[in-house]
Amino acid sequence: MAVIQGRTRAQLRRSIGYNLGAVYVSSASDNSTATNEITDNTLIGADDNHNGKWVVFNDASGTAGQVTRVSDYTSSSTKLEVSPALAANPATSDSYELWDAEFNPAVIDDFLNQAIIESTGHAWDPVESLAFHTDGGILRLDVPSGISMVRDLFYRNSVDFTRLHSCNSAFDETVDSDFTVTADTEIKKQGTASNKFVIAGGASAGDIATDSFGSKDISGYDYIELWARSTVATSAGNLKILLDDTASCASPLETLSVPALTADTWTFCRVALANPESDTAIISIGLEYDSDLGACTVWLDDISVVKNDTAKWIKLPRHLWWIDKEAKDVVMDSYVHGVARYNLLKLVGGDKPALLSADSDTSEISERYLIAAATARAFAANSGGQGTDPDQRRGQAGFWFGMANSAKRALPLLTNVRLVE
Repeated sequence: MAVIQGRTRAQLRRSIGYNLGAVYVSSASDNSTATNEITDNTLIGADDNHNGKWVVFNDASGTAGQVTRVSDYTSSSTKLEVSPALAANPATSDSYELWDAEFNPAVIDDFLNQAIIESTGHAWDPVESLAFHTDGGILRLDVPSGISMVRDLFYRNSVDFTRLHSCNSAFDETVDSDFTVTADTEIKKQGTASNKFVIAGGASAGDIATDSFGSKDISGYDYIELWARSTVATSAGNLKILLDDTASCASPLETLSVPALTADTWTFCRVALANPESDTAIISIGLEYDSDLGACTVWLDDISVVKNDTAKWIKLPRHLWWIDKEAKDVVMDSYVHGVARYNLLKLVGGDKPALLSADSDTSEISERYLIAAATARAFAANSGGQGTDPDQRRGQAGFWFGMANSAKRALPLLTNVRLVE
């Protein structure tokens, strides 16, 4: 991935405007009493001098990227009248861009997106995912959304951890009357059992089931990891894991939201501890029902805390996994069970660079390429026919296309990547 500056769409558009010699960036010098007027005492020229030009307006309340057009200019008051009207009355210091009539800034924005689309396959937004975990059985895993190519797959060979609860025995410290907790030896992920919580329809937010254990100092750890499953789909935070240094999680030191769960599907969950420095004597763990999900059953298994930065990662040989593009799955050879039977996986890949849909959106690929490619397109679109190009815009387009191609060649060459779609 080329080094990028993270410039916004507005900044990129203005750079293109400067290349074109077509934009003037300024701000209102007075408060306007109407939404169709901008007063700017830096403007020069006779009456109607700016008629037909384009305005991109940004008001102080944060509304950005409003595009309108100058319908009249009065020299004596240096006032622009615009149509359609703006969303708010221009105020002193509200910034705006004034574009020459032949260069519509909305079209410039589209040229930027055309350049991004053209770079797809040459440039990627780097992504790492820890959404996968092997269990000795599953060989097909859904590629998370937002990943369009996979370069490598690693397994976590070791990590410093402390197991808080194996879930081989049922929570029995304090159990709400709407909960029935048992050790399930059939539906499990690790060890001899999981904890099965049958939750009645009368359960309400805040109901919990807890279990106790000997005091554990987990202040040096930063993530809790566990398996979770539900008979109904949940949103993040509908279920919570509680950790406390008092019995029955009476005043939890940690209240950790379980990520969204797909119905009847085991999910490996990793959640950052919120207050690890306080977790010096944890003696109680709990499951809190925090939203009215109706009658349902929840399973938990293998609850541990880990020191994330101690993880040792080993690359899975490439011949042991491949991509099923139609299903958008990572498929692993059964031999993986002999290499990484019960391990967290790290997927290293990338996503297609995002299009810019708002002025505050930032670039995910080389700004050098985007500015040059969009400048070239703008000159080409306004070059006229043969013999009607007094500003030699066709030649300027050729120059900037050359600059764009040079910038595109500078993008890093991606090798050994496997496309998801």
